[in-house]
Amino acid sequence: MKPIPKALAAADVLAADLSAPRPAAPKSGGRAWPQSLAGGAAGIALFHVVRARTGQGNWDTARAWISRAASDDLTAAPNAGLYLGAPALAFVLHTAAASTGRYRGALEKLDDATVSITRHRLAEAHARIDRGERPVMKEFDLIRGLTGFAAQHLTRHPEHKITADALTYLVRLTEPLPNQDDALPPWWTDVSPSGEPTPDFPGGHGNFGLAHGIGATLSVLSLALLHGADVPGLADAAGRICAWTDRWRQGDATEPWWPGFITADQAAGGHIEPALRPRPSWCYGVAGTARAQQLAGLALGEPARVRAAENAMLAALRDPVQLDQIPGIGLCHGTAGLLHAAWRMADQTENPAIAAELPQMTDRLTAALNRSDRDPELLDGTAGAALVLHTVGTGTVAAPYWDTFLALA
Repeated sequence: MKPIPKALAAADVLAADLSAPRPAAPKSGGRAWPQSLAGGAAGIALFHVVRARTGQGNWDTARAWISRAASDDLTAAPNAGLYLGAPALAFVLHTAAASTGRYRGALEKLDDATVSITRHRLAEAHARIDRGERPVMKEFDLIRGLTGFAAQHLTRHPEHKITADALTYLVRLTEPLPNQDDALPPWWTDVSPSGEPTPDFPGGHGNFGLAHGIGATLSVLSLALLHGADVPGLADAAGRICAWTDRWRQGDATEPWWPGFITADQAAGGHIEPALRPRPSWCYGVAGTARAQQLAGLALGEPARVRAAENAMLAALRDPVQLDQIPGIGLCHGTAGLLHAAWRMADQTENPAIAAELPQMTDRLTAALNRSDRDPELLDGTAGAALVLHTVGTGTVAAPYWDTFLALA
């Protein structure tokens, strides 16, 4: 992809602001823990690791942030996942270790912990399926669940048995549940999008998104197929998810879109209102869902699906009304997530129309940064925006891909 120099210049300025580790402001849900990829030092360390690997940054800064991320006892408790604890730091160190030989001893220990956590979570998930019960989101989602673990193992050690086991679970997640004869998909969850049961979602919901829904599972299954993973049923599983997302795809061939989630009443009625179109974010909107569909189309050999996904992205990039719905800077909810997903899609298939929109999206992100209060975190703050600008500015991402934690590559 052709580099955009002004993006790299903006990333350099932000990197200077993020150079010295400092305590994070408290946030709910553990996001400010040093070992949090979303809101803690681990996420900022990832940014500096990527810069050091490309020669734009230095390893002393990266090491300082890695030390800050490891300053507390790393959790391997049930709440640990790709975004928190030992697995999160393992992801950062794997990115740092690639082609450098750094952190090999620490990484081996973190790998062992991550494999152990994954095995425990897989045993729980298979037992739940055997009972014929519906999953909770944190069993299978990207941020807390087994889709995140599958993505991590696929990039860290694709030939390891734990990788095949995690992918096998994702296949089983898409298969009909025992003793369930309704029309809802097997990944339907009985809780609300918050992850908890609420009166507003009496029948639960079906989640399309990448942060907490089946969109990330589709991405990881598709990436496994594209990487040649030898796990039975991968294509069938991706096809089952695609059949469901096709059922709920809205718009037309030139401007398709997918809901962020649907309720039980909407599923029963077979209809959703156009007003429920989500903002074009990574977590629930077209920045995530279009990339998942593009990957699925490439993996399954469906050019029409690839075209629909790229049309969906183009429609969002060209619509001021859609763009105004994401005024923030973040990867999760804001402009950085949309810009990076668009960059990934353009780079994957050399789509010139999407590539042509990247400079104006870069301007939009830098303008949003000028209005931002500069929260430093990775998922919703400056570090994530800076990492996207660095990528767009250099025009490349070296494997292992930092955006694996977003299920975009």
